[in-house]
Amino acid sequence: MAPRLLLYTRTTAYRHDSIPDAVDAVATLGEFEADHTEDPAVLERPLDRYAAVVFLSTSGEVLTPAGRARLAAYVGAGGGFVGVHAAACTEEDWPYYGELLGARFDRHPAYQPGRVVVEDRDHPATRNLPASWEFTDEWYDFRTNPRGAVRVLARADESSYEGGGMGDDHPLVWCRDQGAGRVFYTALGHAADAYTDPDFRAHLRGGIAWAARTARAVGTSRE
Repeated sequence: MAPRLLLYTRTTAYRHDSIPDAVDAVATLGEFEADHTEDPAVLERPLDRYAAVVFLSTSGEVLTPAGRARLAAYVGAGGGFVGVHAAACTEEDWPYYGELLGARFDRHPAYQPGRVVVEDRDHPATRNLPASWEFTDEWYDFRTNPRGAVRVLARADESSYEGGGMGDDHPLVWCRDQGAGRVFYTALGHAADAYTDPDFRAHLRGGIAWAARTARAVGTSRE
C-alpha cells in the first residue's frame, strides 16, 4: 500500500489560483495516496495514518487550537511535515509554527524569471535538479535567514531577477528535524505552470518523500 498524505489547502488570507493544480500534481506523483481537505476539524483527529502532512499554499490562520496541538504532537513523534510556497504565510499567531517551518514570509518582488542555485545535491528534493536552475516564481524574502537552524538545499540568485531583498545568502529550499519528525519547505510553486514542470515535480516528489521517509529517500539524508 502506498504511503498516504494529508494535503491541506485552507486559506483565510490570500488564495493562490494554483491550489487545484498543486493538489492534482501531488496526487499524481505516483508514489502516494492523498487525502485533500480544507476542513480544520480533520487536523483535530489522529494523524498517525499519514506519512506526511502537506500545507499547499495555505495562508492566514488555518488551524484550531486542537488542530495545532495535534499537528505539533504528530511531528514531534516522528511525522512528516511539508510546506509549499505560501505555507510560509500561515499561522502568524502561533510561534511554534514559525519554528517548525524555519522562517516566515516577509515580501516578494514581481513574478518573474530567475535562477535557483542548488547548494546540496545529496537530497532527494535536489539531486535531480541542475546546479543552476532557471525558474519563474515570486522569489520570496523571509523575515530572518534560516541558515544555521536548517539544512539549506537551494538559494535564490538575486542577481538573476529584480527586487530581491535578502542579498547574496537567500535560502529558498530547506529541511530540518523537529523532534523525531522531518520538515521540508520549498518557497517555489506560485503559478499553475510550476506543477506541470518536470523539474519542479521531481523537486516536490523528493521533498515529500524525504519528509515521509519513503523508500525513495532512504540513504540520502545526512541528518
